[in-house]
Amino acid sequence: MKVLKLLLSIGFITQIIWAMPNSAMGAKMEKATFAGGCFWCMESPFEKINGVSSVISGYIGGSKNMPTYEEVSAGLTGHTEAIQITYDETKVTFNDLLEIFWVNIDPTDSKGQFVDRGTQYRPGIYFHNDKQKLDAEKSMKQLSDSKIYKKEIVVEILKAKTFYAAEEYHQDYYKKNPIRYKFYRYTSGRDAFLDESWGKNKFYIKNTGSKFSRPTEKEIEKKLNDLEYKVTQENGTEPAFNNNFWDNRREGIYVDIVSGEPLFSSTDKFISGTGWPSFTRPLEGKHVVEKDDSKYGMKRTEVRSKEGDSHLGHVFDDGPDPTGLRYCVNSASLVFIPKEELEKKGFKKYLKLFKAQKK
Repeated sequence: MKVLKLLLSIGFITQIIWAMPNSAMGAKMEKATFAGGCFWCMESPFEKINGVSSVISGYIGGSKNMPTYEEVSAGLTGHTEAIQITYDETKVTFNDLLEIFWVNIDPTDSKGQFVDRGTQYRPGIYFHNDKQKLDAEKSMKQLSDSKIYKKEIVVEILKAKTFYAAEEYHQDYYKKNPIRYKFYRYTSGRDAFLDESWGKNKFYIKNTGSKFSRPTEKEIEKKLNDLEYKVTQENGTEPAFNNNFWDNRREGIYVDIVSGEPLFSSTDKFISGTGWPSFTRPLEGKHVVEKDDSKYGMKRTEVRSKEGDSHLGHVFDDGPDPTGLRYCVNSASLVFIPKEELEKKGFKKYLKLFKAQKK
């Protein structure tokens, strides 16, 4: 009893409860299956999304039961490399996943993806119900009508068949072999193509009815105070335990102070003990980009906002479940929007994150 009182007196129990995963009550689990070339490169963008519980690499669409990687890669079975996502529809929609899918592939190439050639690498959306089919067709038409690509959009939309999980060494390859994975992505031409297609101020987004972009340099200088400018524009770091949000426990989302794009949610926030706001994952992975950072004699991974190009902080692999990641972010890079103001500020779609939680 004395130990319990001591723990309560220092707020230990409160911190553990606050850092625990959100309640699964009210969850509506669904599956989504996408093919976009090498499945190694398709796992990472989805695994960081709030509401996604698992992403499995595997094979779909062929004629042989239990195909092996050697058989699929040789084109002997008719299968396609794909990923199958299990997600909570109360937190993330199929349309949200489609947007992430489009910005991670070349939708104009039906004969493969980047250096990977052959039918086993053709892009595809495999729907699990009629609504997913209609959503996929509508989303593809919107992308085609946007004229972002001069070529025809040729992604197949097919009914999902049996999905076979790939061998264990293929699962979470980007985590198990980070150096080889990054080298493969770079040399395959995937990253160069995506940067060219979805560069600054070209980002394809319709979530909030607005398009996020970086203001002019003069507008940024006028908008930010000295600390905010130093952190976001000069890669600075604010003092630990002496910033706006390290201990903020209100429900809501955090947006980029420069562009206003949504970055993190209180549903993924936890007390890390570092004195900076810490999150297990981004609110939407497409708004947060990672870059190698070797300054100060250390090898780290910097995180920046996609459109605002603001320095946010760094990501480390010492975080809690469900991702094992710790996004250590400067408060000076963020603006907090409480859940009560989400609709008014144009972020109505994120209200579902908080309605799904146990009261």
